[in-house]
Amino acid sequence: MGLDAWITLIVIAGVLVSLITSRFNPAIVVLAGVLALLVLNVIDAEQALAGFANPAPITVAALYVLAGGIQKTGALTPLMQSTFGNRGTIRLPLTRTLVPTAASSAFLNNTPIVAMLMPQAMTWASRRGVAASKLLMPISFAAVLGGTMTIIGTSTNLVVAGQMGSLGLEPMGFFEIGAIGLPLTVVGLALVIWLAPLVLPDRRTARDDLEESAKRFSVEMQVVADGPIDGKTVNEARLRHLQGVFLASVDRGDTVIAPVTPDTVLRGGNRLHFVGRTSDVVDLQEMPGLRSAELKHVLDMSAPSVGYFEAVVGNGSPLLGRTLAETGFRSAYQAAVVAIHRDGELIDAKLGQVTLRVGDCLLLVSDSGFKERWGDKADFLLVAQVDGQPPRATKRAWIPVVTLVAVVALAAFNVLPILQGSLLGALVLVLTGVLTPLEARRAIDIDVVVIIAAAFGLAAAMETSGLAEVVSNGLVGAFDWLGPTGVLLGIVIATIVTTELITNNAAALLMLPIAVAAAAEVGLDPRGVAIAVAVAASASFLTPIGYQTNTMVLGPGGYRFSDYSRLGAPLTVLTIAVIVVLVPVIWPG
Repeated sequence: MGLDAWITLIVIAGVLVSLITSRFNPAIVVLAGVLALLVLNVIDAEQALAGFANPAPITVAALYVLAGGIQKTGALTPLMQSTFGNRGTIRLPLTRTLVPTAASSAFLNNTPIVAMLMPQAMTWASRRGVAASKLLMPISFAAVLGGTMTIIGTSTNLVVAGQMGSLGLEPMGFFEIGAIGLPLTVVGLALVIWLAPLVLPDRRTARDDLEESAKRFSVEMQVVADGPIDGKTVNEARLRHLQGVFLASVDRGDTVIAPVTPDTVLRGGNRLHFVGRTSDVVDLQEMPGLRSAELKHVLDMSAPSVGYFEAVVGNGSPLLGRTLAETGFRSAYQAAVVAIHRDGELIDAKLGQVTLRVGDCLLLVSDSGFKERWGDKADFLLVAQVDGQPPRATKRAWIPVVTLVAVVALAAFNVLPILQGSLLGALVLVLTGVLTPLEARRAIDIDVVVIIAAAFGLAAAMETSGLAEVVSNGLVGAFDWLGPTGVLLGIVIATIVTTELITNNAAALLMLPIAVAAAAEVGLDPRGVAIAVAVAASASFLTPIGYQTNTMVLGPGGYRFSDYSRLGAPLTVLTIAVIVVLVPVIWPG
């Protein structure tokens, strides 16, 4: 192995470790890896920047805009609201929900689909006395399965399609991946509907734990009229930096202020809602100017001017690895965190000193506009209002639907490539006023686009340095005793393991040159192997960190890390079997 190959191996190993530990923003990590390879002359500037000129990241960005238009107008709301129903055992509602979820995910970014369904699923589960954990993970897995049916089903499919050209392969057809994805989705959905009620545990959600435990750490106090703090600000009354407890809201009777700022003026008769540990809350009873409001110690979820939200920390969040105190959360987000839910239970500690992790569910109080301000930002993977109403379909809902159908039809019949079609579709939504230019920009997940574009440089380094050939030779040597099918099996397993550890797009781009080189060596059709990599990289079922929708449901569903393998392991075995059996038949070498 030459010097360039060793340098590439070291750099990529560093990138992988950084992505796995989630200590830094994934986009920055991948960009840094490409820059290192460029500075060390392993790749040239053209190779380093090739991804930014590739159709894949631009197409992904345009499709984000189309999905944003559908989400804003509530175009899918009528379909999704009719899913659960009120009859039958849990398997019937699962069937009614998972089938349209998978179908929608074949053409739309699955994140807004899952985000739209989660509040409805949790409300339905609460009313029927069913654990939400029986529903949320299946919804995520259905979205993942549906994404394997078309080239635009996931960004990973577009990434592989974009890289195929640079490897000397013909572009992927719009429905070509569906030759594997459709049977996988049909059988996978049947497996999920059958197994989910049997293998998924009844977990308590973050909302359940918060409401049940509120009396342990929530108390209402009243400002004494003409007392020592009447007329003073929160800061002047020394209520801003209390030890182990914080002021979440101020109820003036006609209005509720939440979150509370240091300059909020306290008036006699105001009801102050404090949150903290029991021992710390008790100390408030002795504070001059305050007296017990003698109310039930529970959160008031019905206050019209206050919103209670669940916000899930994602892999690209600037909150990751930091505490609430370090981020200045209340000032930065105009919200107060009242609980943190992790590994299926509330964290019993001083919240400001808890280091946040991927999948943490923050239950917070803020004004009703919190979701509008932060729902499309990278800070949170999901923002859902507790007991909030789903958006209603607007009069313009037909515009993004018709636009998406036109984009799909033009691409499917080879009239207009998906790149041009998706860009035109995004432009139509802006010109018709469905989205403002600012909303269109916010709909794009810049981190995902940057990761895709930058990862092309890593893939180029693997190919030009000879590292891909070295790794493929090792892969062939380990599995060639099973013949070409065994090599394909090794490629699929390696791709699945990689995608569970790092982002699916980076996993696909790193594995693709290895897979194509191995295919050429053992007589497999490189095209079929490339499509196998696309499906395997998208099929993340084993962990909550392998795919963003899996992370989205982790906290709200009350899941533990190990819960994913209960349902995910059978789906992973099914995925491997379908790929290994069908690829040599559909694309014979």
